[in-house]
Amino acid sequence: MQSSTHPESPLLRSLLILALILIAAALRVAPHPWNFTPVGAMALFSGAVIRDRRLAFILPVLAMAAGDVFVGFNILTPLVYASFLLSVAIGRFLYEKRSVARIGGATLLGAVQFFVITNFGDWAFLGSYPHTAAGLLACYISGVPFFWNTLAGDALYATLLFGAFALVEQLVPAAQARTCGRV
Repeated sequence: MQSSTHPESPLLRSLLILALILIAAALRVAPHPWNFTPVGAMALFSGAVIRDRRLAFILPVLAMAAGDVFVGFNILTPLVYASFLLSVAIGRFLYEKRSVARIGGATLLGAVQFFVITNFGDWAFLGSYPHTAAGLLACYISGVPFFWNTLAGDALYATLLFGAFALVEQLVPAAQARTCGRV
């Protein structure tokens, strides 16, 4: 609950959210182990804290596109973007109530769907594996080490994004959401 001496500031809250998303986007282009990036966590975070649904979906796509200018685009880029949009949708389920357990479950679900979608795309479009059930299975088995990196990166960055956001909300009352809705 807000006191009259600490009115909420939608601008401050919006700037905090934008800053955290931009930091996550910038970290994507920094050197890192394969799939150990903040992008999945950034998509979940965006869905969980941005009230405007369109903006919640647009910001991670813009951040991805900006990073891809440096990282590069490839045939799987549309699938990767679709997967991150799905992570934003998963994050929307956290919008009304965020808890460690719910964020952890959403993080796991986001990593699993990314693994399933992108490895299917690898099998279907890159020609690295035969287009058979055995080829698809081999593709998923080969992707398991990357899954662990995805999950570890998503878990670390979700902890940092959601944790930093919660900490600022506690320390800076003006950054808290209005009682009638979040910015």
